[in-house]
Amino acid sequence: MRILHISDLHTTSSNFVASWGETVVRNVRSLDPDVVVITGDLTNEGHAHEYEVASRFVRHIRAANLLVVPGNHDARNEGYVIFEELFGTRMPLFRNDRVTILGIDSTEPDLDDGHVGREKYDSIRGNLGDTDGLKILAMHHHLVPIPGTGRERHIPVDSGDVLNLCLELGIDFVLSGHKHVHWVWRIENTYLITAGTATSRRLKGRSWPSFNILDIEDGNAVLKEMNVTTEAVREVRTIPLRG
Repeated sequence: MRILHISDLHTTSSNFVASWGETVVRNVRSLDPDVVVITGDLTNEGHAHEYEVASRFVRHIRAANLLVVPGNHDARNEGYVIFEELFGTRMPLFRNDRVTILGIDSTEPDLDDGHVGREKYDSIRGNLGDTDGLKILAMHHHLVPIPGTGRERHIPVDSGDVLNLCLELGIDFVLSGHKHVHWVWRIENTYLITAGTATSRRLKGRSWPSFNILDIEDGNAVLKEMNVTTEAVREVRTIPLRG
């Protein structure tokens, strides 16, 4: 089974690179994923005309299943309302006999800060608690600081409670974006995987635009990163799965 994790497209920003977007679309098709997860910031300011552009881009991403959550840029200017009109619920769910992926909205309108909120905890428990197979939580904001990204300001204000919930439920992966840097943290048996920006020049230092590939095979998950500029794929690590 193959899951692609893409984030921080910023399709309407002056920093969006159209050729990188074409590379992402082409490689998504060739990689033939079972699920594509997009963890937010499709737009830059959340305006209706920006969502039209972002929606057209996402429609070019052909996958058997697509799960999208909003980012802080998407929640600006009541953009979260338009998000629901175009992409449906801000708490999307995908489930098959091998994996359950729950997306949650970690944004606050017109704020860059993150907040999951206690009202979502029951949904996380209900969908990722007593279930077989791989458990994945997808959200825009990162739950712990990411090295090399400057002073930390935007971690969800309730990140401690959310992390504790992830450990309590045995969640295997938390997929996030926001910081435009690929990174992986492991806390006990939960892996926190952050994707870089896939199509924006808003890069840190000498980093590159990228997205993540997660291949589930024979009791392991193999995490890879694709560099969008060179189309090179590097294997990041092999993660043994529980059970």
